[in-house]
Amino acid sequence: MTLRPPSPALAQPTFEGYLCCNLRTDGRWISDINYEESGKTMLPLGTPVKVLGYGRQRVHLEIAGQRQDLGNDYSRTLNLEQFARRYVVPEDPRAKLEGLPPRIRDAIASARVTRGMTREQVAMAVGWPVTSENPHLDAREWHHWLWSFSEFVVHFGPDGLVTDVQTDPDTRRRVVLD
Repeated sequence: MTLRPPSPALAQPTFEGYLCCNLRTDGRWISDINYEESGKTMLPLGTPVKVLGYGRQRVHLEIAGQRQDLGNDYSRTLNLEQFARRYVVPEDPRAKLEGLPPRIRDAIASARVTRGMTREQVAMAVGWPVTSENPHLDAREWHHWLWSFSEFVVHFGPDGLVTDVQTDPDTRRRVVLD
């Protein structure tokens, strides 16, 4: 057995911050795909979080005194520290909601997308798009899923604001604030 030194990126794994976005959990596991599934509850953006360390394709977290894992299931082009820092941010994102139009605040609070949102606001509402399907965050469209067979595609205009969301009618009712 060959022992390897710890990766420099993982040398200091513990830090505290806030969830960047609304994420769904079963109480033990949060996946980067952020599926809406039976038995899952929403952890709202701004929830205080402590990163405890890293495991195989997961970030160990403490949320409200309980241990949970954030799974890097579909964004494995990011190393675990990059992945952790995408989802656990140093400043409370709820402060960014102040001054936004009520419609955009309502969309974020209800985990939905509406026209006129920025990329950051879409991420706050429904999570970051997974890198396996969205390698470039500046792309004109982001592919998300409500669950395995329920894709929705968020389209951005040249100004970087949401222009439309394409999906089936049932998913649209769940993810779009018209």
